[in-house]
Formats: sequence, structure tokens, C-alpha cells
Amino acid sequence: MSTKTKTKKETHGFQTEVKQLLQLMIHSLYSNQEIFLRELISNASDAADKLRFLAIANPEFLPAGQELKIEIVPDKKAKTLTIKDFGVGMSHDEVIENLGTIAKSGTKAFMESLTGDQSKDSKLIGQFGVGFYSAFMVADKVTVLTRRAGLAEDQAVRWESEGQGEYTIEPATKAEVGTEVTLHLKKDTESFLDTWKVRNIITKYSDHIALPIYMPKAPEIDDKGKEQPSTGELEVVNKAKALWTRAKSEITDEDYKGFYKDISHDYQEPLAWSHNKVEGKTEYTSLLYLPQQAPFDLFDRERKSGLKLYIQRVFIMDNADMLPAYLRFVKGVIDSSDLPLNVSREILQSSAVVDKIKTATVKKVLDMIEKMAEKQPENYAKFWKAFGQVLKEGVGEDAANREQLAKLYRFASTHDDQAEPAVSLTDYVSRMKTGQKHIYYVTAESFTAAKNSPHLEIFRKKGIEVLLLTDRVDEWLVSNLNEFDGKSLQSVAKGDLKLDEIKTSDADKKEDTEQKAKTEKEFESVLKHAKEVLGDKVKQVRLTDRLTDSPACVVSDDAGMSMHLQRLMMSAGQKMPTMAPILELNPEHSMVRTLQETQDDSVFSDWMYLLLDQALLAEGGQLEDPAGFVKRMNRYLKK
Repeated sequence: MSTKTKTKKETHGFQTEVKQLLQLMIHSLYSNQEIFLRELISNASDAADKLRFLAIANPEFLPAGQELKIEIVPDKKAKTLTIKDFGVGMSHDEVIENLGTIAKSGTKAFMESLTGDQSKDSKLIGQFGVGFYSAFMVADKVTVLTRRAGLAEDQAVRWESEGQGEYTIEPATKAEVGTEVTLHLKKDTESFLDTWKVRNIITKYSDHIALPIYMPKAPEIDDKGKEQPSTGELEVVNKAKALWTRAKSEITDEDYKGFYKDISHDYQEPLAWSHNKVEGKTEYTSLLYLPQQAPFDLFDRERKSGLKLYIQRVFIMDNADMLPAYLRFVKGVIDSSDLPLNVSREILQSSAVVDKIKTATVKKVLDMIEKMAEKQPENYAKFWKAFGQVLKEGVGEDAANREQLAKLYRFASTHDDQAEPAVSLTDYVSRMKTGQKHIYYVTAESFTAAKNSPHLEIFRKKGIEVLLLTDRVDEWLVSNLNEFDGKSLQSVAKGDLKLDEIKTSDADKKEDTEQKAKTEKEFESVLKHAKEVLGDKVKQVRLTDRLTDSPACVVSDDAGMSMHLQRLMMSAGQKMPTMAPILELNPEHSMVRTLQETQDDSVFSDWMYLLLDQALLAEGGQLEDPAGFVKRMNRYLKK
């Protein structure tokens, strides 16, 4: 914290990203101007929370009896609206850092999220840390007077800007710690000076702020219906009590939704929430929410969870590490009575009390998701579309809850060939054939590639359902989820399939072993010659019983890495050892039978390379020699 006193007025240019934001606020986003007040009240509340936290180590920052509050004062004569807090305040350097610059990643994400719909775009403000600048939607000049806790009265700072590309900073004097934001309203926004309108906005957006929000008392009306002059006396206009501390019976659904929007800056309502008060050896309250839409940085593995930690209703930290990474989309608060007020992130990681709270909170979240899946399938479909890939990460991270997680997963499958993942593992098991021991799946880059994979041919013929896995995380999932309900998961593109144990009908009888042995004997020389021609490009050439229409396919060993996973690893920059596939030939296909009759070695060689390259392409792989494939193909097209 800088304590150096500045003596002259300074002029600074806004960071480029801020200039872009200001132009949007001033010229483009008009449809929901009132959200500026929500953002400035939210900032004021955060400043009070930070002061409470600092006062734990520095009690002089918050003397006994000093009230943390927010004051909102409209001045019709001066045409200004002032939002005043008694929170932590800012120093000279912090003013420049917080009001002159903004994180580039957040700015970029905000710009990319704009849709051109003013109503929707204006609601995005706040999610990306750009809330303060919404003041310029209604004001042609903004003045900020602030004094940092711990600094003297004459070390306050006045910041001012008209939103035209620069701002000024000058030293000032301020009796109290905290920040005053004064908006000099535009002519067409002077309606925000109306006391009742401002009160309605506070009720709509900020009623759940735990701080009291004061405004001048509403003017009294005399017997003749005439409005009396204001006395200047202030009164509280919000509930001013932390929502999670209130009894559930006192809280409406609208209250819960309003609080969610306040802590998340999300303009959409939550899909579900869970409010729990735990008493006993460990006492705490949690209020947890499931959002409708994913944040822009959802797949940043370093992103912290959205939980705020309070201790005895004192705010301690944002993004507390109270949930595993795969639940990083959950929003809400946890308020504990058993942790010390000076708790740090390091203490959180080694506390037995925290471990109990974490375990129970994870269980509450999963129960909430499971309940939604059972009772509100439409909402669950929205949830899965937004967060399904992240939830799949949990199977490898949370062994204790693996079974419950597995029940929540949804997949596309050959049952209906619909791209929308709607099939649960429970659904799959309920439809398994008599004698079927495995849950079959195929992985691919896209739904179309998975649905049309040649590996599915025998399964479609026998009416055996196969899960179609196309998310990048699915390879991670199947490597950590070995079984479900006593049934092992089996890739249709790995190992030697044994489908003869499944009886799909009376007509579907066990394959005659003598006929199979005869076929293998018949193709023995072809398989041997094929391996000699292809050399180390394949690990083995063998006959297949998984194909009905295609001449060939490539597979991996039971214990080997799938070809899809190999490609994913390579696309991520991982160096992969050369892993030759197994080439399987369909003895019933005319192209394969032609090999028995081919006497010309060059023709046999061309034919084998064509079959291998076709199989690799069907698998979604890349050819080592595309030009060679084209030349060979053209030779036979001419014939």
C-alpha cells in the first residue's frame, strides 16, 4: 500500500481496454441503465467486507461502535447521485490500478460475449469486473473521493473523469475512511434522482446486501396532499441482514434468486439452490447455487470455485478453496462458526474442520444435482449442456463419490442415434442383452464420426447398444471409470471382441467354431503376406468379427492407448511413442476375398495399403503418406 502524499493534480489516460468499455457504456448500452446502481452498491459492500477482514489484524481500522453502511443521496438541485460507503477505501496507487485499468483477459471476454442485443449485453456488466464503468451509462461525469484505511485525513484522493479517454487525480481531505462516488447525471437520466425510483431499484437488485443501505426519509405529505420539505434524516431501505442467516420459512424464492444474482453478477436465474444449516460438533451454514450458463473461463483449471467464505458472518475471502475443481461452477456462501477469524488459505488446506465442511458440501452439491436430474429433467438437460464436461472430471478426482457421479453422467448412444446426450449408465444397463457383460462405448472427435464408426457394424446387427463418446474429457473418464453396477466398460475399438456369448434372439446362435477355424485356415497365407507387406506399420493383421459392411478396421490392444486418445495427446503437444495399430480384415467382404486371388505382389501391396489407409481415415486418423494414398486410389479408379 502506497502512503506517499501527492501534492499536484495529475492527468492520466485510460488503458486502451477501458476506453473501449467506456464507449460501449456511453453510446451502446441503454436498455437496462438501472444496473449501474446494483454494481456500485456491490462494490461498496465489497469494500466493507475487506475492511472487516483487515480489522481482524488491525482493530484500529474499525473502532468499536463504528457502523459499516452504505448511504445513497440524490441531490435534485445539483443533479447528482452519491453512493457513499465506509469501507476500506483506496490509496493514490490503488485508485489508478482499480479505476484506470482493467484485467485484459476479462475485457476481452466481455467484448467477445456481446451479442448486439442491448438488453442482454447490459446484463453482462459485472461478470467481468467492469461494473464501475457502468456509471457512465447515466453520468457525463463521475467524481470519486476516497481515503484508504490506515491513511491520514489529508491523504485522501479525488478521481474525476468525463469518460472521454482520460481522468484526473488530485490530493484531497476526507474525514472518514471509505469511498464516495458522485454521479453527475445526464439530462435524460435525471429520473434517477427520484427517491422512490432509487428505492425500487435497491429492492429489486440489492435488498439482500448484508449492510444497511440508508437513504433520505421519504417526504411526508400534509393533510392537503402537499409534499413537505425533506428533513435530511436517513433511514434504512433494505433488509440489511445476510440472507443465509435467516430462517428458510422467511425466505421466498425471489429472495434466493435475487441473492444469487447479487453474488454472481449473473442476469439469469439459478437452476437450483440448497440452503443448509448444520449444527453439532461442526457448525456452519451453506447456501449453494447451480447456475444456468457457464462462465467464460470455466475450462481454466486454475479457476477457483465461486464460494465466498464467512466466519461468524465476517467476510474472509472470495473463491475459497472449499470445493474440488470439478465443481468450480458452483456459486454461494459458507459461513462457519468453528474457524478462527484470522484463517488463511494455508490453514484451510490443513484444517480438520474445513475437511469436514468440504466433504459435506460436496455431498450437498451432488445431492442437489441428483435431485434435479430426477425431478426436473428439462433443467438437468440445460445443466448438463453447460457443465457436463466439467462434472466428468470428477470421476478421476473424487473416488469417494465416483458411484454417485457416474449416475449423473449423460451420453449419446446408438439407442436413438440422437446427438443430445440423454442416456444414463442406469438406462444403458436396463437395456443390456441377456448374457451381456460389458457396457460398450466408442470414442471419436464428433458425433457423426462416432455414429458412423465401422466398429459399430456388428453391434448394430446384433442390436447391442453402444455409447457414443465425443467430449475430449471422455478418454479421461473411461480410463478412471472401470465399471458401473457390476458391468465393466469396454471400448468397441480395443481388444478382441467376444460377442458370441450374447443371444439377441433364438436365431442368433453361437458361431460354429469349426467354420471359424476353417476361415482362419483359409486366410492364413493372406494374413502372413499382409504383415510382411505392411511391416512395422501394424502390430498384427488378423480376421475380425466386428465388421459387416466395411472391409477393414484398425483397433488397439486391450491394455493399449486408444488411437483417439493418442491423437488428443498429440494435439495437446505431447510427444507420443509410435504405437502401431492392429489391422483387422473382414473375411466376408469382396475386397478382402480378392486378396486371396491376387498373384501380383505389387497389386497385393497396393491393396493392403489402401485397406490400411481407409481404416485409418474411418477411425479419424491422419495418413502418413496422403499423396501415396491418392496415387494408389487413382490407379484403381482408372481400372
